[in-house]
Amino acid sequence: MTDEASPDLRASDADRERVAEVLREAVAEGRLDMAEFEERLDATYRARTYGELAPITRDLPAGGAVAPPARVSFAKEPVGGGGWASRIVGGEGSSAGGVAILSGFERKGRWTVPKRFSCLALLGGGEIDLREADFADREVEISCVAVMGGVQVLVPPGVEVVVRGIGVMGGFEHPRDDGPPEPGAPRVVISGFAFWGGVGVERRATRAERQRLKERRRQDRVERREARHELHRARRADRDGERERRRR
Repeated sequence: MTDEASPDLRASDADRERVAEVLREAVAEGRLDMAEFEERLDATYRARTYGELAPITRDLPAGGAVAPPARVSFAKEPVGGGGWASRIVGGEGSSAGGVAILSGFERKGRWTVPKRFSCLALLGGGEIDLREADFADREVEISCVAVMGGVQVLVPPGVEVVVRGIGVMGGFEHPRDDGPPEPGAPRVVISGFAFWGGVGVERRATRAERQRLKERRRQDRVERREARHELHRARRADRDGERERRRR
């Protein structure tokens, strides 16, 4: 880890993949055996912060180059391109609110969250999914009124969430496993009132991101099996070569 990144800062899937790639190159070059590789790879995917990721490659050259030991850099590059900056688009937003009276509403997919989004759930329910959304400003407010009903807010990892709602025989749920926000990410303020109802806030990756991570882990298992087979073949060849030399 470099000095630019705080050890307590939350690591992203991309950070974990960079570390995993260094480990794959290290086992291919013989710097790690399979037991070490599997142990470090498991630690990589369990890591939640830069401080947990940094020791995993501290004794390995970054990028597999033959050089003195180097650490994988976790410094955040300037936000741009497909990062958070491209998702803060300004404007008025594509939807100002939602109403569910003995019914339901949802806002999901590619939509623009306005600076203030208001919703009402009366004997009904609503879902507000921000995982693929754009944002009209760096700080947006979602005001929810839930009376004998409920609203579920889904936010992507890295977004800062502040919950300010008031519950009377109801409640506002804070997101679990909350960590430091990613640089450039928007701030989402959840406010409002819940009476015999509730507003839930949950961090959840998109289906595409979960599938990508699942596929990456499946590929890692395949690569580990292939590396083990290659190691066994090399050892068998060494034993055969040694027996042949003894015969001579």
